[in-house]
Amino acid sequence: MKDWLTRIAAWSAIAISAGSALHAEPLKVVATFSILGDFAAEVGGERIALRTLVGPDSDAHVYEPRPSDAIALARADVILTNGLEFEGFMSRLIAASGTEAPITVLTEGVESMEEPGGGHYHYVDGRAIFHAGAHDPHAWQSATNAKVYVGNIAAAFCAADASGCQSYEANAAAYLADLDALDGEIRSAIAALPGDRRTVVVAHNAFRYFETAYGVTFLSPQGVSTESEAAAADVAGLIRQIRETGAGAIFAENISDTRLLEQIGREAGMALAGTLYSDALSGPEGPASTYLAMMRHNTAALATALAIQ
Repeated sequence: MKDWLTRIAAWSAIAISAGSALHAEPLKVVATFSILGDFAAEVGGERIALRTLVGPDSDAHVYEPRPSDAIALARADVILTNGLEFEGFMSRLIAASGTEAPITVLTEGVESMEEPGGGHYHYVDGRAIFHAGAHDPHAWQSATNAKVYVGNIAAAFCAADASGCQSYEANAAAYLADLDALDGEIRSAIAALPGDRRTVVVAHNAFRYFETAYGVTFLSPQGVSTESEAAAADVAGLIRQIRETGAGAIFAENISDTRLLEQIGREAGMALAGTLYSDALSGPEGPASTYLAMMRHNTAALATALAIQ
């Protein structure tokens, strides 16, 4: 940990000393991960130069910053973060970079949900890794919350680039209309499902905002220990819960290892129904290369898997 912080601090000092003190177009924006990057691109359009730290299909929970990330922060005019302790690497990276850019926390104004047990698990290389936090950070999983993100981005861009404010606000207004339409699409698709066919299993508990907004129940192996002896008992408990609730499908996630879910599926007599996108977009050729595409893909996958056969 100290090694990468030392390297980052050194590169940041070089970047700051080489940087211009005057703001020049385009607005230099750093977003922490791909979903925020997509929001920023929609609002900023051609007036911004965007750098996204954690790219498509990558897990921000386990991301290790690079010296080039510190340089980007040092040169940035605006830095966009999710907040709610989602980006565990950011506080150290910001300090090491020496950036003077304003940090915009995009969940400001969102009614955040408390995190049961003080955090949640996600799975990397077959291991359960606990992500601590008092509140669930995955607020973007509701299109209504996404509108709050977009409003915060527009305000941040206007504050940093007053001459472009009219453009940012127009872009934001158009995108907010798209989000309203998306929200209606999701509600209609889920409402068409039978009430007893709205429970699924996913790798980690990233869909609670979707669950609350749209009425699909998500079960996950939250609480599975990193110790295999404890994990066996917890997985058995989840399998019992699947059978008791009549869960209709098991989904992989694009950022998570599938082996645990495959084990659960085998023991519950269910095959994986597909992949949901939770904490990252897909690459440009994938089915979830934008936020709108991600939410539509997830909704269609759920509707297909849970429909009466």
